[in-house]
Amino acid sequence: ELLGASEAIDVTLTETGAMWPPPSVCGLYFGHTAARYFAVGPLGLDQVADYAKRKGGALDEARRWLSSNLGGSITG
Repeated sequence: ELLGASEAIDVTLTETGAMWPPPSVCGLYFGHTAARYFAVGPLGLDQVADYAKRKGGALDEARRWLSSNLGGSITG
């Protein structure tokens, strides 16, 4: 809303914060032979609970928002 992107370039955010339409996402990617890459694992219940607390929301709501990043033991 602050940038006026919806009106200027017809880009919106979904309720989970993704850009719509998907082709509007872009970035610059740099690689180097000495670079070390890593993967971020799934979130634990402690991380989700901390996020909910900081956002002032309910744990169930945080689990819904973060569902694609949750470990199998806390998705249910």
